[in-house]
Amino acid sequence: MNFDRFDSMSREAISRMEDMINSTKLNELLHKREEDEKRRNCVIWILAIVGAVAAVAGIAYGVYRFLTPDYLEDFEDDFDDDFDDDFFDDEEEEKSKKEEKEEE
Repeated sequence: MNFDRFDSMSREAISRMEDMINSTKLNELLHKREEDEKRRNCVIWILAIVGAVAAVAGIAYGVYRFLTPDYLEDFEDDFDDDFDDDFFDDEEEEKSKKEEKEEE
């Protein structure tokens, strides 16, 4: 009879030990998951901040390009007109000189 009592006590002690071991393993897993989540949250916050800064910079650049006048475009138009006129004038002068030489 004593053996039955010790046997039941040992079974009970073993089940309690197993419960304790399982609970400690579960706690370790939960803590690891919490640490991983904290790391993920940190990375997500950093990426969100970088994205927000990039978006604001892009919008600011777009507004700047839209609102600033293009002075170079006006300059190029004036330059092209003058160049075209001079080029054609030179051709006409050359043609007239050739015609004069041919006539002589």
